[in-house]
Parts: sequence; structure tokens; C-alpha cells
Amino acid sequence: MAIRLKRSYKFAFRTAFFISVVLTVLLWSLMRFTEIENWAFLAIFIALTFLISFLIVQLRIEKFIYRRIKRIYDDVSLLESSTLTSRTITTNMSTLTEEIEKFAQDKKIEIDTLKIREEYRKEFLGNVSHELKTPLFTVQGYLETLLDGAIDDKNVRKKYLQRANKAVDRLIYIVKDLDLITKLEAGDMNVIWEEFDIIELIKTAFELLEMKAAKKKISLTFDMEYAEPIWVRGDSEKIRQVVTNLLVNSIKYGNENGTTEVSVENLIQNKVIVRVTDNGEGIPENHIPRLFERFYRVDKSGSRKEGGSGLGLAIVKHIIEAHEERIYVESVPDVGSEFSFTLEKVTVAIPTETSTAST
Repeated sequence: MAIRLKRSYKFAFRTAFFISVVLTVLLWSLMRFTEIENWAFLAIFIALTFLISFLIVQLRIEKFIYRRIKRIYDDVSLLESSTLTSRTITTNMSTLTEEIEKFAQDKKIEIDTLKIREEYRKEFLGNVSHELKTPLFTVQGYLETLLDGAIDDKNVRKKYLQRANKAVDRLIYIVKDLDLITKLEAGDMNVIWEEFDIIELIKTAFELLEMKAAKKKISLTFDMEYAEPIWVRGDSEKIRQVVTNLLVNSIKYGNENGTTEVSVENLIQNKVIVRVTDNGEGIPENHIPRLFERFYRVDKSGSRKEGGSGLGLAIVKHIIEAHEERIYVESVPDVGSEFSFTLEKVTVAIPTETSTAST
């Protein structure tokens, strides 16, 4: 890309002025000493001195400084720096220094960002391979056992095929969640805005997870009786996934005979906050900042026993952020955890039935 140079004449002007002043003072002193007074000659001398000095200084600067500065800009422009090539450059030294320093700072930030992304990429690939190899090796182990002769035993064959199928289901679950979160992070998720009753949605989630909660003797309940619907605006299917993921998470890490309680409270005039609170094992404070990262697990061994893709909370975070809302978490070890998120509240007019009398 060609760089257009905006020359600065400030340095040459000041230098020529100083030279003219010095030479004028010397000439005036000489004239006083020789008792010659010719003010017209002195004025012409000042003008010529200033003009000649200005031209000489400017030409020398053009040759030895400005061309080199332009070469620096040309070299830098090869790096496609928007900060240096977005406008006409200047050879003013202070401006040049500021722009080069800003360029160096921007490049440092880019390098640091790339290093962070590289570390994240390595960690992500390690997590993906770890999550996928567990069900894959499980399926491989059962199939190899069957091929080695266990297939002839009808009872063993059925049991091993059922276990292999369960491992395949988990593998599909991980891949589907991974595909979903990839779309979410790429910004490919379209939010279908609609108005729905958040209370009814939570009740539906309770019904779907009733059996899962019953296995650990965990009670799914509201904090109070909600006689009236609470209407909110958002994508009902995606918010349903948020509520379901948070409930599954509370069941997974909850204590037996525990409770998962959901509340819906008015936050401000047009906002509600949905809280999912449990009395489970809780989360140490140092883990909370990383809870919503992909595949991040607080208890590596325990969470693997419980299954899951390790992407549930990351999906929750992206869905809530796509709604331009906030999600919060508070937790105390051995006391419990509370996940909460905000939604836009709407007022829905309920149509009233009217009857007409016939005559």
C-alpha cells in the first residue's frame, strides 16, 4: 500500500529563524563596530539569510530524515497496521514517536492475546480428547470382548451391548453440545423473541427431571406458591435449556435427600431474576471464575462419575449473554450454590370474556 507523506516544515522554519537571528546580530555588531549604518542592506540580509537557511535545512531534512521516516512507514505498512496506514502520515517527530509507540503497544497486545489463545487452544484440545476417548475406549473394550468370544453368551452379549450403547449415547451427547457451543461462540445463534410464562416453563423442567431427581432423593420445588403467571421476553426453547442445565447441575452435585429450590423475583421495573438454589456440596471460591469455561470441572473424578459433557454451564452463559442478560453464581463449600440469571419482564394483557344477551 502506497503511503502519502505529509511533510512538516516546522523544524526547518525554526532553524532558519535561529540562524537568521544569530547572523543578523553578528552583522549588526559588525556594522556598529565599523560605524556603518545601512538598514536596507540589513533587512535584505535578514530575508535572504532566512530564505537560504530554510531551503538548505529543509532539503537536507528531506534527504536524510523524511525519506527514512517514509521508509519506516512503508516497512510497517507491510504488517497491515491499521493504526499507521489509516491516514496520511506526518514527519512531525513528536507525532511520529507517538504513532510508533502506539503501534508497538498494539502489537504487544496482539502478541499477548495470541499467546493466551494458544494456551486456551491447547487446553481445549486436551479436554476434548479426554472427554471423547473415555466413551470411545469403553465402546472399544466391550466390542473387543464380544469379538473375543463373549458374543456367544446371550446374557453377556446383551449386557455389553447395552453398556456400549450407553457409551455411544454419551459420545453423541458430548458432540451435540460441542456443536451447539461452537455455534454459540461463533455468533450463529438466532434468538427467537417471544413472550412466555417463566413459571410454566420451570414447572415443565421439573416434570422432565423428576425421575432423575428422585434417584438421588432430591426435591425440586419453588420457594413459594406462584398463583399468577410471570411473563418474560426471550427465546423460550433456549431459556428452557438454561433452566434444565442449571437444574441438572444442581441434581448432579447435590446431596442425597437434598433440595433444589427455584425462585422468580422482581429485580427492577422491567427485569426479573431467576434463582436456582441447592444445598449441595458447594464450590470453592477459587473455582468460581472458571465455572463457565468449556469442559472445566471442579472435581475431576466426581464429575466424570456423574457423566455429562462438561459444556452445560458454558452453554448457559452463552445463551444468557445472547439475550443481553447477566448470569451470577454464589457458592459456599458444604452449604450449597445459587445460580441466577436475569430476564426482561413484560406485561401481558389478559383478554376478558364478554357475554352478550340475545333478545
